[in-house]
Amino acid sequence: MQIIGQNAEAHLTWAGLLDALLAGHRLPRAEIADLLLSRGQDKLLNRAAWIAGLGSLVKVATVYPNNPARGVPSVNGAVNLFDDATGQLAALIDFHLLTKWKTAGDSLLSASRLARPDAQNFLLVGAGTVARSMVQAYRAIWPNARFRVWSRNAASAASFGADLGLPVADDLAQAVAWADVICTATMATAPLIRGEWLRAGQHLDLIGAYTPNMREVDDTAMRRARLFVDSRATTIHHIGEMMAPIASGAITQSDIIADFYDDPALFTRTSDDEITIAKNGGGAHLDLITAMYILQAAKP
Repeated sequence: MQIIGQNAEAHLTWAGLLDALLAGHRLPRAEIADLLLSRGQDKLLNRAAWIAGLGSLVKVATVYPNNPARGVPSVNGAVNLFDDATGQLAALIDFHLLTKWKTAGDSLLSASRLARPDAQNFLLVGAGTVARSMVQAYRAIWPNARFRVWSRNAASAASFGADLGLPVADDLAQAVAWADVICTATMATAPLIRGEWLRAGQHLDLIGAYTPNMREVDDTAMRRARLFVDSRATTIHHIGEMMAPIASGAITQSDIIADFYDDPALFTRTSDDEITIAKNGGGAHLDLITAMYILQAAKP
């Protein structure tokens, strides 16, 4: 059994992770199960996945939105990776390392297929840990990317911008109009991005919403875009981003064109002018594939 910490990051590459994600989706479809407990704003999320021929994983995450005021991260947890043949514990993997690479890799895979190759302007909506990871991930494909950050918390945006040397956007609508790629990574429970602000050719990576009462874009945005998800099984009936516009009649399930298990030829941009949206559901099968990639990459 290995204990894999943050120092393993030196052995990881975004290209390597994308290859692993593609290979993992060619294996038998994952069996997954989630458990979500709440105490007010605080959440305990237990995610499990098993992919025959790869292995199994249990990841426990706690989400405490008020933790930053205490000087500790809002998201914490533990990751257990099990051998597929024996069921023995194969590795304990640093929760933050795995979550960073899984979450960013998920949306990077979508963007690599859906964003325009000539994209230059990237807007980060949210100024937390995920947004920081996405700067690194996007630059792996778009090395000359120009970033702006916007947050509901102006102080957080200013600190983020100063830390990474990025300009801060004051007006969200204007920033959306500027962007070729828009990445949302917030804890919003009501839409922040309005569909009327969008223009032809844009791509949106939606990351933040993970419960039935969370969403980051409105019905108009969903209706105007070609829609993709990482997994139908973990998004359509579980996350407000999909549940709300389906319930309102703005979209139907058939409007979701593809997920990562479908033919890659379906999960692609078909014209320079279309608007594309990819919802990152972050299911446990993605944690499992990423964990196995980290384990293999970190081996001596």
